[in-house]
Amino acid sequence: MKSDAIPGRTPESQETARPERKPLVSVVVPGYNEAAIVERNLRQICEYMETLENRFRWELIFVNDGSTDGTGDLAESFAASRSNVLVLHHFTNFRLGQALRYAFSNCRGDYVVTLDVDLSYSPEHVERLLEKIVATRAKIVIASPYMSGGKVSNVPGFRKVLSRWANRYLSFSAPGDLSTLTGMVRAYDARFLKSLNLKAMDSEINEEIIFKAQMLGARILEIPAHLDWSLQKKAGAGRQSSMKILKKIGATIFSGFIFRPFLVFIIPGMALLLISIYPIAWTLIHTSRFYSSISAAQPHLSFGYALSEAVAEAFKLSPHSFLVGGFSLIFALQLISLGILAMQSKRYFEEIFHLGAAIYRHGREKNGD
Repeated sequence: MKSDAIPGRTPESQETARPERKPLVSVVVPGYNEAAIVERNLRQICEYMETLENRFRWELIFVNDGSTDGTGDLAESFAASRSNVLVLHHFTNFRLGQALRYAFSNCRGDYVVTLDVDLSYSPEHVERLLEKIVATRAKIVIASPYMSGGKVSNVPGFRKVLSRWANRYLSFSAPGDLSTLTGMVRAYDARFLKSLNLKAMDSEINEEIIFKAQMLGARILEIPAHLDWSLQKKAGAGRQSSMKILKKIGATIFSGFIFRPFLVFIIPGMALLLISIYPIAWTLIHTSRFYSSISAAQPHLSFGYALSEAVAEAFKLSPHSFLVGGFSLIFALQLISLGILAMQSKRYFEEIFHLGAAIYRHGREKNGD
């Protein structure tokens, strides 16, 4: 019988001669007009990743998203002496979604970790994210300041309330029990991430990833996280967040609609339907009473004429009952119908997405990726 053993080595020595391959981690950091902090924070991330080198290989990918303040030059200078730091550039500001998609297409890692360049989530979250995704084989692990054990510090009151309620709304809208859906600090299974065919251009890419991952039945977990803006305050008052509040509110509402269309159509429709019940009931009851009295007083009148007179008398008594009841009922039926059509369209989209994802995976396997 032919042996597969290497001559001169026992099986035990062959096992020790093949060291286990360390997973490669791609740390993705997008940035726009971050000249005040980019060098310091990229250095801090690299120094932290060096402490994990006994378990992981790593690369850092910084995306300069069309900065106009020298951010790109500073990042290039920082990367010049580091072979595992890559700087990508957008000619103009294409926003967060496009920046992340650009980085994802250039990642070589087994895992992808996304971080904010302002380090509002400290680099120490990286190890905990990686430990969780490796141990559980989840497809996505989210750093969540809103789950039990999470914490928020030094965030302005209005922004804190807005973020918390946006995530509560999305948590109610999305399947599962996730507490943070808008946060960017996450760890991904790289192969799974690249199969999602992402389209979003701005920060709604974070919700898009969750939506598409849930459609594919992916396991998504969270770890408690500390969101701390103290470093932003130290960076100076001139540094402003690039997120436009009103646009973000609109995007969040739309994301909730994508997760569960009935929130926008069927729930308001059912509420209007309930509102219409009282005036419609009042109208029917009083029309019936007027019809009985008119028929008794003028028995020679035909049914149609007596009913018409009864409706006219009821309308004179309370015209607003007819208007409120009628319009509420019409709008309620329209909203409920739109909700049913939206849910039907969502099911069609899910089927098409499943099919597209399967074809994409088959193509990658066929090409040996």
